[in-house]
Amino acid sequence: MQKAIKIIKNRSDIGAGTRGSDMGIDAIEIAAINKNSDYFNLYEFEDVKTHNESIYDKYRSSVAKRIEHVVEQCTRVSNSVTKNLNNNYFPIVLSGDHSSALGTISGVKAAYQEQTLGVIWIDAHADLHSPYTTPSGNIHGMPLAAVLGDDNLDSQVNPVATDTQEHWIEMKNIGIQGPKIIAENLIYFGVRDTEEAEDKQIEKLNIRNYKVEETRYRGLENCVSEALIKLSHCDVLYISFDVDAMDCDLISFGTGTPVSRGFDQYEIIAIVNQIIQSKKVVCIEFVEVNPLLDTKGNKMAETAFQVLEAITATLVLPIE
Repeated sequence: MQKAIKIIKNRSDIGAGTRGSDMGIDAIEIAAINKNSDYFNLYEFEDVKTHNESIYDKYRSSVAKRIEHVVEQCTRVSNSVTKNLNNNYFPIVLSGDHSSALGTISGVKAAYQEQTLGVIWIDAHADLHSPYTTPSGNIHGMPLAAVLGDDNLDSQVNPVATDTQEHWIEMKNIGIQGPKIIAENLIYFGVRDTEEAEDKQIEKLNIRNYKVEETRYRGLENCVSEALIKLSHCDVLYISFDVDAMDCDLISFGTGTPVSRGFDQYEIIAIVNQIIQSKKVVCIEFVEVNPLLDTKGNKMAETAFQVLEAITATLVLPIE
């Protein structure tokens, strides 16, 4: 039986360095309205309670900003995703900043504890930092370190206070205890803006990164096919789409950390649709639309909605 789609709206931006991605979900909905689309009336949805007021807290951990609140937020997202998967929904998670992916992946793993989970991460950034290595302290650069349970202590540059360490341990154990995936079941598309500590992790863990230029040279379909073969032993797949995977010069600067020389929206649609056709995808997430930073009106949200509509059409196709 085909699963019904559930839209999970997580308007949280407390893991980011720049405010505004909490408005990304509304910006996407406005894009739909302006297109005369009834997309957001077609599917059930739920709102995840947020902790956005925590940005006013005086206490700051410089190596993991607002970590105690991010733990709570990711736990809420995890619980929502697990509940909806167990109720036979297909969650499309629309989130603010990318720290949310830790919650989503944890929720998927909690619903499929006995199965092997694969992650396709479509992003300009590797998001492999931990509090021990981060140059910014922004937790949206850390979700994959938490998911993998690897702090990269070989590259440690930051002293980490005891309370922050305790919250970080909590983060790594959301949903179920311990790592949610292993590195061989993680594949990047479009990662091109990394720090040295992340580069060392990618090399050490042998994480495959299909760069934009490689997909164009070898053929996007060939690269996605190769990625699916590499993940063929995985029972279920999760796709995370950070809009900064797209070329900021071509599309928009309406995201917290825009990077040039990325994909266009048609390449993103092609990547996601081909992965969906594997019939293993159980959850998809969109993150980091920030309308406050958009210099082209609502262009980033409009483009994100274009991708959302296109991949949803593939999701709802009858199963052969």
